[in-house]
Amino acid sequence: MPNPKRAPLYITMHDSDNVAIVANPGGLPPGTVFPSGLTLRDHVPQGHKVALANLAEGDAVRRYNVPIGYAVKDIPAGSWVHERLLKMPQARSLDNLPVATAKPEPMPPLQDFTFEGFRNADGSVGTRNILAITQTVQCVAGVTDFAVQRIKADLLPKYPNVDDVVALEHGYGCGVAIDAPDAVVPIRTLRNISLNPNFGGEVMLVSLGCEKLQPDRLMPPGTIPLVDERDAAGDGGDSKLDVVCLQDEAHVGFMSMVESIVRQAEVHLKRLDARRRETVPASELVVGVQCGGSDAFSGVTANPAVGFCTDLLVRAGASVMFSETTEVRDGIAQLTARATTPEVAQALIREMAWYDAYLQRGSVDRSANTTPGNKMGGLSNIVEKAMGSIVKSGSAPISGVLAPGEKLRQKGLTYAATPASDFICGTLQLAAGMNLHVFTTGRGTPYGLAEVPVIKVATRSDLARRWHDLMDVNAGTIADGTATVEEVGWELFRLMLDVASGRKKTWAEQWKLHNALVLFNPAPVT
Repeated sequence: MPNPKRAPLYITMHDSDNVAIVANPGGLPPGTVFPSGLTLRDHVPQGHKVALANLAEGDAVRRYNVPIGYAVKDIPAGSWVHERLLKMPQARSLDNLPVATAKPEPMPPLQDFTFEGFRNADGSVGTRNILAITQTVQCVAGVTDFAVQRIKADLLPKYPNVDDVVALEHGYGCGVAIDAPDAVVPIRTLRNISLNPNFGGEVMLVSLGCEKLQPDRLMPPGTIPLVDERDAAGDGGDSKLDVVCLQDEAHVGFMSMVESIVRQAEVHLKRLDARRRETVPASELVVGVQCGGSDAFSGVTANPAVGFCTDLLVRAGASVMFSETTEVRDGIAQLTARATTPEVAQALIREMAWYDAYLQRGSVDRSANTTPGNKMGGLSNIVEKAMGSIVKSGSAPISGVLAPGEKLRQKGLTYAATPASDFICGTLQLAAGMNLHVFTTGRGTPYGLAEVPVIKVATRSDLARRWHDLMDVNAGTIADGTATVEEVGWELFRLMLDVASGRKKTWAEQWKLHNALVLFNPAPVT
């Protein structure tokens, strides 16, 4: 039920909008009169849209000053505007887009912000000190997991400067068309995850032996950076590839395999334990931003706060990635306009076109993205969802584009092309090299990653209250009127520095809530 002490409230995103969302918890009943004089004709749930004016059949329904749909029949002012009353617009053509036309005034740099991180030999910086054990194929997952539990129980207490041991489990490696053109995506994804800054340059593989993704194909010579000076005297500058092969004839019995993994892990643990945090500038942060379980408040509270924080990070010289192709596709004109160069704009168009074709091969389009939960939370379709999603990118110029699984090699704001799936997006951002993850949610999700801290931002105060030990930041205070977008953005920025330094743990870290890695494999499965 709505709070009787709270006046009826709706929120618009632009003066030209002809719909608004109801902000009151529990929604509002018919007959409710807003301060503007508008009277509700229907019960409108929280986060759902109300018509601010009479809409005729065929009229554009505008939110964010964008047509999110067209009325399929007359809609009187005060009516509940839901997805069944809207015809979704066609996708924006990828031709004749504005290219590098937005020229914002340069934002003043942010200086003197630092965190305590782990410097790596390749120049990157980790926010955690983790031993990651890479698997070439799903077949070895059970053995590796057994060994990891043994390592955590018997070895990890001996090495207090190592934060964790994780197995990079995935469903790839065999039974796939390994030579298909698109097979490069999952292979480079797993390769680059293994080199994530939080793993300190220590690469250890567990292989079955007969799989298609052989260790030297996953990690060809030249891909592993130096770990220490001893490597330079060995094989010309590359760390030796450390592989435990379960089919090796030396293994007699299950425990022989486990003991081999444990023995090799200790070699890496000793080196990782020698590392110490040191003060580094905030420019060493590599942040991936993402949303999941979105609702109509995502684009009102949490995502704008993340967008403000994105601008702070860019001003501090850091690297920020936003992603989720289907959830920005309808804002492509905004993105190409913000590109720093025509080449960046063309790269954005290339990734959108590639994904359009990928969906077409599966006989679906972008409308398949929106979930039942999104709609329950007030999002009528992917166009409305995209307008709220894209604001996570802030206002900074877009200086780079990554194809799925590629590694980030520049500062500033980058579009990292990924599917919108929470798990695949997070996996690909890990591959790009993120050392800190920000995840906004309106419906709520216990999402987390073992490989990198995940800061979760709630869009609504009710969610933050109910999930008080799962949400790290409450952006619902923006809708409540007790905080501004800027204030929550600064709160998030300062929390990032504390989490990156190890001074604070996220709730997902405290509870050890970890989702599985999911490799994006657009190639055929054989």
